[in-house]
Parts: sequence; C-alpha cells; structure tokens
Amino acid sequence: MDVSKIDTMLAQLRAGAAVASGKPVSGATTPGTRETNEGGRVDFSTVFKQSLDQVNNTQQNAAKLMQDFEMGAPGANLTEAMISMQKANISLQYTLQVRNKFVMAYQDIMNMPV
Repeated sequence: MDVSKIDTMLAQLRAGAAVASGKPVSGATTPGTRETNEGGRVDFSTVFKQSLDQVNNTQQNAAKLMQDFEMGAPGANLTEAMISMQKANISLQYTLQVRNKFVMAYQDIMNMPV
C-alpha cells in the first residue's frame, strides 16, 4: 500500500489548518515529510489528532473573538472576528473533505477482493 498519498493529504490538512489559524507554514508541514516515532514509522493517530486539534483551536479562537465583540470588550474588532470565523469555517470544511477522502479510501480497500 502506498502511504505517500496519505502523508500528502495529512500534510495538506496540517498546512490548511496552520494557514487558517494565521500561523506560518513550517517545513514540517510540507508534503513528503513525515512525523515519526522512535521506530522510524509514521504514527498516523498522532498526526491526525494534531491536525484535528489545530482545527479545534482555530474554531475556539474564532468563537472567543466573536463573543468578545458581542460583549463589547475593548479592542474587539468586527472585521477581525468575521475573518476569524471564515477561517474557522474553511478549516472545518477542509477537514470534512479530507475525512470524506479517508472514508472513500477505506471503503475501496474493504471492497477489494482478497
């Protein structure tokens, strides 16, 4: 099984989440690089959880900015809150698309004759 496509999708997910949260994309999120454990193998669950955590953090930050604006907090900016909400929405949609690709790949593998 070719894991390079999965690694590429995970790298794209991490890069998309980083861009959506306003963080610069580091070299570790470029396609072709892998996060490895001590055995030199990719730990899929760790990479996937980190990606989901980034999306969650983006959504929580956007919700906080929106709540601050609604409560009239000093320094709260509508433009910043709306942009943050859109970034969180795009990040979530991107995550859902990656999930759908994983589900399709899983179904394709399960339907293969042995």
